[in-house]
Amino acid sequence: MTTLTPAAAADRTGVSIDTLRYYEREGLIGPIRRSGGGRREYTENDVFWIGLVTCFREAGLGIADLREFVTILRAEHAPQERVAFLRERRTALEQRVAALHRAMEVLDDKIAYYG
Repeated sequence: MTTLTPAAAADRTGVSIDTLRYYEREGLIGPIRRSGGGRREYTENDVFWIGLVTCFREAGLGIADLREFVTILRAEHAPQERVAFLRERRTALEQRVAALHRAMEVLDDKIAYYG
């Protein structure tokens, strides 16, 4: 099995080493495997999870939301519960996108006015 060092995992996922440790401490990824010398070794599955957590964070989900989602996944809840969670977050994201579009329209109007 191929593993990545913390620096390589950080480089590959675009997050800092501190962020990787934070995600692990919060239980959002991992547990991360350790070498005989105690160094973290990230697997492809870990990289996938880091990408998922990063995507959800960029979509505006908070740490509490992510903990809840990880709990739902790890407890092997029914797929309907996973889907319900994701639909709720998607609806919230759609509302944020709509608000951002409205803000962009206002900015465009002001740019046109002052331009």
